[in-house]
Amino acid sequence: MLNLLTAPRAARTVRGLLGTVADAVRSVLAPAALVQEQEQTAAPDPADVYAPEEMPETGVIEAAAAEYDRAADQARRADRGKRAARKVLDRLPAGLYGAWIVERVTSSRQTADLDAIREIFKANGLGPVPMKTCAPSLKIRRAETVPASASADALEVAA
Repeated sequence: MLNLLTAPRAARTVRGLLGTVADAVRSVLAPAALVQEQEQTAAPDPADVYAPEEMPETGVIEAAAAEYDRAADQARRADRGKRAARKVLDRLPAGLYGAWIVERVTSSRQTADLDAIREIFKANGLGPVPMKTCAPSLKIRRAETVPASASADALEVAA
């Protein structure tokens, strides 16, 4: 019901606050479970960032960030919709249902079987399975306050 009455950004804020409260409760009830979480560290910039003379104007950057945020929100909504639909569709036997055909096909994608790899490592005394970190994620969020220099840039662009 919350999603129907509030804007997506407000709903995310409420969910974020609920997550924070849940983390606080978990830290009191099971503090050892939170030790596994790692603090987010800033990743280094990739090699191909803009040089100072190539930097786009602030308005272009703000428009790109707003579009990215909008598209990410739509993707999250689409994922939630797909998960809701799959609750029904995953339980159907293959067949024709009205104008839709439900079938299951094998995937060509493969992934490492970590359970089997762990067993091999354990059987041969090789220690823990070596893991590497994923590529850094791009995160875009609206600033709480707009710096004075950004406001001046926006006024110059508007003029």
